[in-house]
Amino acid sequence: NEQAAKTRDGQIWIKRVVAEMGGKDAIVVAEDADLDSAALGTVQAAFGFQGQKCSACSRLIVDEKVHDALVEKIVEQTKKLKIGLPTEGDTNMSAVINKRAFDNTLSYIEKGVEEGGKVLTGGSGDDADGFYIEPTIIDNVEPKATIEQEEIFAPVLAVIKAKDFDHALEIANDTEFGLTGAVYSSDEEKLEKARREFHVGNLYLNRKCTGALVGAHPFGGFNMSGTDSKAGGREYLLQFMQGKLVSKKV
Repeated sequence: NEQAAKTRDGQIWIKRVVAEMGGKDAIVVAEDADLDSAALGTVQAAFGFQGQKCSACSRLIVDEKVHDALVEKIVEQTKKLKIGLPTEGDTNMSAVINKRAFDNTLSYIEKGVEEGGKVLTGGSGDDADGFYIEPTIIDNVEPKATIEQEEIFAPVLAVIKAKDFDHALEIANDTEFGLTGAVYSSDEEKLEKARREFHVGNLYLNRKCTGALVGAHPFGGFNMSGTDSKAGGREYLLQFMQGKLVSKKV
């Protein structure tokens, strides 16, 4: 922003900044949700592409009344994921991008445990033949904990308990980001409340928070997630054009 704000000799226009940045994306699960659907969506969104997507689910915020039942399902599914080469047809997860990402991820996992989190599955890595990190679920994470606030960009899911749906939305909104989010609930009033109050650029109801389709789901967030310029739609092209209206008397 600072660089874009500076004018140069001869510059006669105001520069635009178009940025798509990070996220700390959350899936919120209400007490009345379909837990099987929520579990599957969470696993897919958290561990697809090794969690190396700006839209990946890195926070699961769940009503405490269904916490145990949901987490049990998620852990069970996660343990079935196969880690291997991306060229193998039955591989679910492969390596993270490089050594720096590998070390950074393990550091965050360690930090999560130091701050009171409990590793339910995963938690370690192997860099003997690639930078492989186990899909990791850390329970008992408190709001404002490091792994609840900072983007890791890796297969690490922080689980946070909420007292109720309103509390869950409060936790979900309490980061510097605003990219994607999802809500699972069978209550239309809760879904409508999320539509109004869950402050993300792309909100998904009763489905995972990843998988935006070009031409159907223009993608992009606000706050520290970007400039709210939606890629994948016609409006995005206007960011790189000059608008001109022509009116002619007939």
